[in-house]
Amino acid sequence: MVAIGRNYKLHAEELQNPVPAEPFWFLKPPSAYVLPGSPIVIPDGVDSIHHEVELGVIISRQCKNVSERQAYDNVAGYCVALDMTARCWQDKAKKKGLPWTAAKGFDTSLPVGSFIPASLVRDPMALTLWCRVNGEQRQRGTTADMLFSIPQLIARVSQIHTLEEGDLLLTGTPAGVGPVVSGDSIEIGIEELKTSATFRVQ
Repeated sequence: MVAIGRNYKLHAEELQNPVPAEPFWFLKPPSAYVLPGSPIVIPDGVDSIHHEVELGVIISRQCKNVSERQAYDNVAGYCVALDMTARCWQDKAKKKGLPWTAAKGFDTSLPVGSFIPASLVRDPMALTLWCRVNGEQRQRGTTADMLFSIPQLIARVSQIHTLEEGDLLLTGTPAGVGPVVSGDSIEIGIEELKTSATFRVQ
């Protein structure tokens, strides 16, 4: 799982982070992946974690050094997902110049909704992502506001990593991220595709 950081200007600004001039990313391990029906577990030593709704892109086949023009040829489909973040750990890591692995890659930190075939998505760069916590809307944004498009992301990442069939690329989160605590219910969705998924924090 490859997760793009700060790919929405307003999100970078809300956390007082610099807006990147080129894509950057981090990785999540397989143990981060969780489907609806399974809980999101807050790590020991953390009081709350932050929700970040994202569009996920599922890779269709092994690919390397993909051009932007050919990027969509390597996409099997899409999903709505959450990049759960232990913000307190991330803030400490950032201050020390250390990796974000613990803050971003703890078990259950990547809740994922249903797979949507690429053939059903007319324009993935014109989708509305939303996130509600206990019924209250927290995030609502459009993929049209991405700083770096899906073809740009696939092209750049595939220069560094060989992407494999089934790999998941998270494309960044719009503004509105915030904390959740044990007992909260998080619902995420893509408006135009009429798809959603609900997860409970434990």
